[in-house]
Amino acid sequence: MTIKETQERVDQWIKTTGVRYFSELTNMAILTEEVGEVARLISRKYGDQSFKESDKNKDLGDELADVLWVLVCLANQTGVDLTAALEKNFEKKNIRDATRHKDNEKLK
Repeated sequence: MTIKETQERVDQWIKTTGVRYFSELTNMAILTEEVGEVARLISRKYGDQSFKESDKNKDLGDELADVLWVLVCLANQTGVDLTAALEKNFEKKNIRDATRHKDNEKLK
């Protein structure tokens, strides 16, 4: 599925099953919550924290998809075409970071 298709599918789901979008501010808070859930899982799986019983069956892919879902909601309700925005972001990074990472001694 393309990014455009994702935006369209989320929009269709929101308008039928979800009734309407939450406000942008509410979605920003939800995005923060979802990113926190990803951080919690990664800190337990790859970091030094031990798993709590309630976290043992969490799936990183599902948690990342939750983040993507809310991000797409925010893009849709604010009129952002994520495909165009990502293409523009690549252009920016290709100019700004053309040699930056290759020249970074910390990455060698």
